[in-house]
Amino acid sequence: MPYDIRLVKLASSEMVVGKYDSEKDALTDPAILQTIPSEQGVQILLLPYGYPFDQKFDGEIAYRHVMFRYQNLPQDIRDRYLEATSSITLSTGNLGLDLKSDNPASFADISSLLKK
Repeated sequence: MPYDIRLVKLASSEMVVGKYDSEKDALTDPAILQTIPSEQGVQILLLPYGYPFDQKFDGEIAYRHVMFRYQNLPQDIRDRYLEATSSITLSTGNLGLDLKSDNPASFADISSLLKK
């Protein structure tokens, strides 16, 4: 059964990702999104909601505390959330190669990937 993973904004203005449980009307295994400014722009950090006192992604937040549900959950955030809350590692499967680029210089040297 696939999870109903949602990105929401709480009444406290925190952005949270969690698995929606319709029976409890709650988000379970909540993770808070923190933005960190960097030289490359803004990076997003995914932490257990109770961090630093709770180190695990567990617990629940009643859905009555949700003020807004984002209709778009970026796939990268979904993947990182699933990796953090399970023992599954998701892969893009492209070995880091930019195969869609029109610039031949952007292709990695595939011979460096092969071991002799």
